[in-house]
Amino acid sequence: MTPTLSREEELHWLALKLTPGLGTRGAAKLVERLRTPMAIFRASRSELESLGLAGTVAQSIASGCAFEDAVTQQEKMAEYGVTAISINDARYPPRLREIYDPPVLLFARGRVDLLSTLMLGVVGTRRPTAYGIAATERLSADLANAGLTIASGMARGIDTAAHRSVLAVGGKTVAVFGCGVDNIYPSENRKLSESIAASGLLLSEFIMGSPAYPQNFPVRNRIISGMSIGVLVVEGAQYSGSAVTARLALDQGREVFAVPGNITSKMSWGPNLLIKQGAKLVQEWNDVTTEMKAEDRRTLLEQSGKQLILNENQTLESDASSQASVLSGPAAEVGRGILSVLKIDAPVQLDLLIESLERYSPSELIAALFELEMMGIVRQLPGKNFVKVWCD
Repeated sequence: MTPTLSREEELHWLALKLTPGLGTRGAAKLVERLRTPMAIFRASRSELESLGLAGTVAQSIASGCAFEDAVTQQEKMAEYGVTAISINDARYPPRLREIYDPPVLLFARGRVDLLSTLMLGVVGTRRPTAYGIAATERLSADLANAGLTIASGMARGIDTAAHRSVLAVGGKTVAVFGCGVDNIYPSENRKLSESIAASGLLLSEFIMGSPAYPQNFPVRNRIISGMSIGVLVVEGAQYSGSAVTARLALDQGREVFAVPGNITSKMSWGPNLLIKQGAKLVQEWNDVTTEMKAEDRRTLLEQSGKQLILNENQTLESDASSQASVLSGPAAEVGRGILSVLKIDAPVQLDLLIESLERYSPSELIAALFELEMMGIVRQLPGKNFVKVWCD
């Protein structure tokens, strides 16, 4: 396998990617037969047709019509600091290379070294419940502390919560786009994407400037599952995108994990059904790591075993000190009252909270809520709703 591409080699890979009518499977078959794009573009039309290409596609390759667009792509990649990773590149994700239809070219912005790490896909609905967000944040952070790289799609909801929680603990995360890595979707995640580019990795098989078409996302999902040892589904309807990703993971021979949910919530139908069908039920991070292959567990232990112990101790100490600080402060009694009413899995509206704790004045409750928020024990949701943060 080749190391990094020269500028000329990169240009040929881009031209192959941009050839009209060729497609992922067609490009992969050509690379398998002729080894490099440079050899492909040196072949005659008749040679290409003998390999099974349609005449129009063979003519497009022979004419080199895609090279002008390839030059434009190179310029855009240089502008955004994007690296091209070909399927022959030693840095290409090893598991992804094994799937039925691996992309021949990936566009990477950030830490390319993360492509060789052990990854776990975390996916779910774009409209999560408070419980779904809490579960995602807790599990993603713990799994990142265990040494896994968390891969997701940077969509609204569960994906965003997964990426943010990993970044918050200094973990490793990869965001796989359904568009070009220069086209941030959704737009409100622009700041998040910059944070991931700085300490994690933005990844796509779509060329620079590609819009976020709906049909791109199932295509994107096969990369999340294909790179990973398995996929964790947190919330999603029965026929949701996360269910599609779980099915792709099964087709690719990956483990499927699911977080059980409230049977009265439609957002729990997807993961609960997966559990009924044999997915591994996940309540804590080691429900995932114990299902890993022995060699993967050894790799994880070698890479981050000591770090995990340290992070766990730090988390426990931090939680304990935060709780003690709040409950021993001037708002101690009010804080205890608030924490006794708030839930992890269901938001409580401020008016209801005030009504439930009528022995305290609204100003006392608001002051205590602010203090609890600052210490990370309570989170405010839209509409003046509040939930208790999931911590030991």
